[in-house]
Amino acid sequence: MTPKYSRVVLKLSGEALKGKDQIFDRRTLEFLADEIRSVHSQVQLAIVIGGGNIVRGRYLTENFQTTPVVSDHIGMTATILNALLLEDFLQRKGIETRVLSALVIDSVSEPYVFKRAIRHLEKSRIIILAGGTGSAGVTTDTAAVLRAGDLGAQIVLKGTKVDGVYDRDPHKDQKAVFIPKLSYSKFLRMDLSGILDETAVAQAKAKGLPIRVFNIFQAGNLARALAGEEIGSLIG
Repeated sequence: MTPKYSRVVLKLSGEALKGKDQIFDRRTLEFLADEIRSVHSQVQLAIVIGGGNIVRGRYLTENFQTTPVVSDHIGMTATILNALLLEDFLQRKGIETRVLSALVIDSVSEPYVFKRAIRHLEKSRIIILAGGTGSAGVTTDTAAVLRAGDLGAQIVLKGTKVDGVYDRDPHKDQKAVFIPKLSYSKFLRMDLSGILDETAVAQAKAKGLPIRVFNIFQAGNLARALAGEEIGSLIG
């Protein structure tokens, strides 16, 4: 399968790494690493990862009364844990990978500098971008779009556990209608923030950057999305 795109940002939620009773699931990580390995030699790939499997800032604010800034910083730190684990799985499969973090922890990651990130991509290394943007109040969805703009990516691929965008949550409503293609404006009008942060979509609209939401847990779907096949939902 020949990729349509040469440089891509892949957004993974932290929830995607979660097991039934644990914050990490080994089989899920193995599967994701294999899917990434199958395409990495054909495309320059940056991965932005969330931290929701470990902790969500909103949970801390609501249950521990931490300030929103502290809650967000703890959430950003969770993304670094996920990035390091995914990096290890990829490295063990022979894929040269680097973690670049907006929150600087020198002993385990490199600081995010976009010129350095581009050099890694040009050397066929996968980069995992952790720590969001380093600023409180910015989701990892929005971070993915902003990093895509920095790096000159042609598309943001959001890998999820559902087949794409629905008008309602398909896990809660069997009558939910699948939407294969929609404009940025339609997405924002429909209040679909459960699948993708609205600020991220607004930023993508400003940049003219398409977003494809797809089920990454069907084998081969990542390669199909990179090839430009009409899987999932395209926002743009």
